Amino acid sequence: MAQFTLYNKHNAPPNNDIITRVDCDCEHVPLCSVNDVQLRFLVPDDLTEVRTLCQEWFPIDYPLSWYEDITSSSRFFALAAVYNLAIIGLIVAEIKPYRNVNKEDKGILPDSMGRTADVGYILSLGVHRSHRRNGIGSLLLDALMNHLTTVERHAVKAIFLHTLTTNQPAIFFYEKRRFTLHSFLPYYYNIRGKGKDGFTYVTYINGGHPPWTLLDHFKHYASKLRHTGSLCVWMVSRVQQMVRWFYHKLLTRFNAIE
Repeated sequence: MAQFTLYNKHNAPPNNDIITRVDCDCEHVPLCSVNDVQLRFLVPDDLTEVRTLCQEWFPIDYPLSWYEDITSSSRFFALAAVYNLAIIGLIVAEIKPYRNVNKEDKGILPDSMGRTADVGYILSLGVHRSHRRNGIGSLLLDALMNHLTTVERHAVKAIFLHTLTTNQPAIFFYEKRRFTLHSFLPYYYNIRGKGKDGFTYVTYINGGHPPWTLLDHFKHYASKLRHTGSLCVWMVSRVQQMVRWFYHKLLTRFNAIE
């Protein structure tokens, strides 16, 4: 188990063009021990190092203000995986009310649940090329999941993200972690002047669930009918017992009078 060191928590980004990326290389460079990996929150001094890593990992050229936000704002969950004093992995997520999500993501939760629910949005997840396929991505995602499944975060009902439709390593990674495809977003990304399609992936926590389909409603009412049917059978049985008891008492009294 990696160490989880709680430095001053600082992180954040508010950009619609953020890509969640988890790349896999054929080359597998094992760590000495996963116990040597330390998790800590980003701090302002990490800005230059994080910027260099993100420029390598992601096809989007983020503005400097984005890096200032994710290394200094406490509004977001930004966690680094550190090995030999260097950042080798990073996850950035935002926790916000479901009512504030963008229009394309409104169908993640049922309307009745969404009125009071929060959701977690993974803006970025990346691992240094030299340390991929060592479980670092899973370590970072597990840390976020653990953070959002505490009693204090019970209002968070779903975690979702966007990724390029061509980012097969990321899709494989999230599907393996029980994220499911929610929607297709044509031309969602603008990368170097070209429109790129995206996917929305989601997983549910703390009792959250997707909006019901017609089949879900049918199953629900069928279950209700089965329950009601069992209740009716029980009530009829009780009435029959009472009628038999009353008839027996009446017959006994009639025989006594004779």
